[in-house]
Amino acid sequence: MKYTRTIFIGILIWIIGASLYTLSYYVPLLENAEQQANIWLSIVIVPIVWLGAKLYYKNGVHTYGLRTGLIFFMISAILDALITVPFTILPYGGSYYDFFVDFGFWFIGLEFIVTTIVYWYLRVHR
Repeated sequence: MKYTRTIFIGILIWIIGASLYTLSYYVPLLENAEQQANIWLSIVIVPIVWLGAKLYYKNGVHTYGLRTGLIFFMISAILDALITVPFTILPYGGSYYDFFVDFGFWFIGLEFIVTTIVYWYLRVHR
């Protein structure tokens, strides 16, 4: 496993995902902007993680998709704890607990893992 590469791609996935999540607030489609942003992120995270898996596996790496997906998600969770929660949740009265027990957080985490596993089975495991 290429840990440096996995971490870099995990950071890239988080940056793209956080940027698209933030941009979704500027396109009001639903009355509840937070719900809209969560729905949007849960949709766009699949192709973002797919792209990340493609970047990771492109040079002949064969690490099982579950392990790679878990590291991608772990990097995202760490960056959420260091950046997202302190700057976007705490100032508005939320807490780390509220963020990390939210169903949307864990659903998106599951999408990270499943997308990477599916990519591994379809493109790497032959």
